[in-house]
Amino acid sequence: MKKNSEWLKVVGAAIFEVMWVIGLKHASSVWEWLITVVAIIISFYVIISASSKLPVGTVYSVFVGLGTAGTVIADMVLFGEPFKLMKLVLVVILLAGVIGLKMVTNETKDIKETEIKGES
Repeated sequence: MKKNSEWLKVVGAAIFEVMWVIGLKHASSVWEWLITVVAIIISFYVIISASSKLPVGTVYSVFVGLGTAGTVIADMVLFGEPFKLMKLVLVVILLAGVIGLKMVTNETKDIKETEIKGES
């Protein structure tokens, strides 16, 4: 269960990433910029925390993939970015890759742990 809570941190960090990316594009007042900076700090603090217990390459890939997908979807839903079917298809492919990478990483880690313990 501990690993799952670390992966939830990655998802949470990605949500804050979407917030700060939107903030970088749309912030126009001091308060909006302050919220953007706070979102950046929280996002990186949480992702660094998760990276200390999970494989850093996979964590970063999942973080960036979820952040990218979230930003594209938020732009379409919240800011009137034109909906394009191909863009949505590519986001789904990106998310499938992120999920696949996470699944393969867990399997690989379990295999290595089994080999270290000397089990077949």
